[in-house]
Parts: sequence; C-alpha cells; structure tokens
Amino acid sequence: MKESFEAKKKRLKSILSSLKQEYGLTKTALTHSNVFELLVATMLSAQCTDKRVNIVTKDLFNKYSSIKDFIDVDLNELEQGIKSTGFYRTKAKNIKATSIMIYTDFDSCVPKHMNDLLKLPGVARKTANIVLSEGYGIIEGVAVDTHVRRISIRLGLTVYDDPVKIETDLLLLVPKNEWKNISNLLILHGRTICTARKPKCVLCKLNAICPSAFTFNI
Repeated sequence: MKESFEAKKKRLKSILSSLKQEYGLTKTALTHSNVFELLVATMLSAQCTDKRVNIVTKDLFNKYSSIKDFIDVDLNELEQGIKSTGFYRTKAKNIKATSIMIYTDFDSCVPKHMNDLLKLPGVARKTANIVLSEGYGIIEGVAVDTHVRRISIRLGLTVYDDPVKIETDLLLLVPKNEWKNISNLLILHGRTICTARKPKCVLCKLNAICPSAFTFNI
C-alpha cells in the first residue's frame, strides 16, 4: 500500500527526532576559517571523504591564504596539491576559475545568494546550500550529497535518484527550520550506520520505521 504524504511527514518527524537523540545538533565536518575556505573545501569534497579533504586543506590553506593566491598559483601546482581528493584536474580548474570570478565579479566576496553561487564554475546546489547555511547562516534548501541521496531513498522519502529532485521532495516533507539539520544528520548517519555497502541495520535507531531495513537484514 502506497504511503500517503501525511503519513510520510509523520514518519519523517520520527526520523528527525531519533537522529537528533543519537547525534545531537551537527555541523559540517569540513575544516575552514572563512567562507571562501568552506567553498573550496566543499568543492574538493565531491567524491571524496571529509577526512581526506581536511588533510589536504590543512596544507593547502597554509600555502594559499587568499583568493588572489588561488588565482596566481600555477594550475599544475594546484593539481598536485589536491591530487589525493580525486578528479583533481577538474577540481583545480574549477577552483581557479571560481576564484577569478569571485575576485572580478563579486569584489572578492563569496556570494550570499543561491543564483550567484550557481554561476561559479563547479558549484551546484549541494555546494551552494552548504556555503549558504554553514558560511552565512542562510537556509535556502537541503544539501544533497551521496549520503543524503542514499539514505533518503532507503528511508522511502523519495523515489528519485537525481539530487535536485530529491531536494525538492525533502523541501516538501521537512519543516524549513530543519532543512540544515536533516542534511547534516543524514550525512553523519550515512558515515556511521547507513553505509553504502554494508548498512548496520541491527544497530540503527530507525530500524522500525525504515522500509529498507528488512531487505538489508536478510
């Protein structure tokens, strides 16, 4: 029997409550000291763990401490500095291009508006949402990374695989004051319990209200 929208909202409320009890209030695990560093770190986090990104950015941000430094650095040198994060050529190219655009078009300030952030090379809604919420305290949406995508599908909160469509579903289900929380909580849950290959359903606090739990426990 198909779950009604209201039933799904009620279940989502229980999901949020359980995750808050388990993890408390959370924030991004990416180490940064300003909004530009947060932007770069988030760009590097694509297809890479936050732990690895933090190792890389510790040296990176010591070596290049301003937007101008990232503009002036030789592309090959930047590539080598971020190589271990994967897809380093594309990431280096986007970071340099984004730095130039911020410097020339936004007076060296990372934009505070979604539409402006999406103009930056290599920046999609996930990165923009993280920069706005964690950097400026502006909540415009839900950041959908690989963990949020995977768990939203497993929990039956969406039937879509596309991050933009998943975000649309979550925006309808989740109260606006929880948009930041739901993303951070699902990311943490995805790292610790609802992992990609071997979800630990027997340890999961959501076991009783997760439609995928029985499947993974077989």
